[in-house]
Amino acid sequence: MADLKPRALISVQERLRDQVAHALRAALISGELRPGVVYSAPALAADFGVSATPVREAMLDLAREGLVEAVRNKGFRVTELSERDLDEFTEIRALIEVPTVGRVTRTATRDQLEALRPEAEAIVAAAREHDLIAYLEADRRFHLGLLGLAGNARLVETVGDLRKRSRLYGLTRLDQRGELVSSAEEHLELLDLMIAGDAEAAEECMSRHLGHVRSLWAAGLEAPAEEEEPLRLRAR
Repeated sequence: MADLKPRALISVQERLRDQVAHALRAALISGELRPGVVYSAPALAADFGVSATPVREAMLDLAREGLVEAVRNKGFRVTELSERDLDEFTEIRALIEVPTVGRVTRTATRDQLEALRPEAEAIVAAAREHDLIAYLEADRRFHLGLLGLAGNARLVETVGDLRKRSRLYGLTRLDQRGELVSSAEEHLELLDLMIAGDAEAAEECMSRHLGHVRSLWAAGLEAPAEEEEPLRLRAR
């Protein structure tokens, strides 16, 4: 049984690394970690109450996703997105997701679409409860699950990567202004249109939804910086 101990240790280390990465993504989304700012692994580790090693490993994961970039002998800089970046991300997502929604509307069964309703309802519930992490996780599951009905794993992977790179800045401020609930409710509208078999209206709804998301990105970028508070490790 002794040979199980190293595996158990590795498992614990991997879980901590994943938990730290999850917390860092949440901090990026909420605006606690700011674009253009360099953060050191030891400083973040002190905030989280962990050693620097899982923080460095988690930061390397985020660097591979394009969310941060390594700065030699200093730490990691949160990557900045320009208005052009956001426009290009939105254009690519629209080129993929709008026609795919139309195709899925024509080919998916009612049961397959209804299976996504709990996720759509979870998005709305999280927005109303001001649970931003739950909001984004349910949103990710809904959109990728919907695209998955097209049967193209590479398509789902591509959109998943675009979603990571075009994360919302300052989502907390947008939530405080009450701008998330209406966007959340569009998921239920989209699902109802698809179940009704109205592919054209579903495509229009998806196009409108992506436009609203782009507006949220812009508002997040324009929001003023707030005073920094220590980060805390969030349980998954």
